[in-house]
Amino acid sequence: MQSKASTVEAYVAELPEDRQKTINEFRKVIKKHLPKGFQECMNYGMIGWVIPHSKYPAGYHCDPKLPLPFLGLASQKNSVNFYHMGIYADPSLLKWFTTAHAKASPKKLDMGKSCIRYKKQEDIPFQLIGELVSKISPDDWIAVYEKNYKR
Repeated sequence: MQSKASTVEAYVAELPEDRQKTINEFRKVIKKHLPKGFQECMNYGMIGWVIPHSKYPAGYHCDPKLPLPFLGLASQKNSVNFYHMGIYADPSLLKWFTTAHAKASPKKLDMGKSCIRYKKQEDIPFQLIGELVSKISPDDWIAVYEKNYKR
């Protein structure tokens, strides 16, 4: 389900209190660990972290009017979903994350392509999420994106 909220604050405010807590904890971890140069915004009806057009004027190949997406965070009906495009694009990062997740969380990883789903806040390995988001700078992401997706 996509939100029609135009700001991140409005998106968070429309969530139930327990989900606000989870989303805010995710945002806190991401903001602390994400390399400089990404921008938080509403993107595809969820919270997104993107490379703005000022850094990457070409934008997203699917819609060049949009900035280049990197991370997404959404409250869905049965889970909080965290999207990391780098995991989808870099097999070595995916391997590292799946191995590290098995050690960091008591729950089996619920993942599809770039989407990681968590049903309960207590199952989220926030320290690992922080480490994951720190591994790719905007310049690294642009290079991986152009290698894998840019035609």
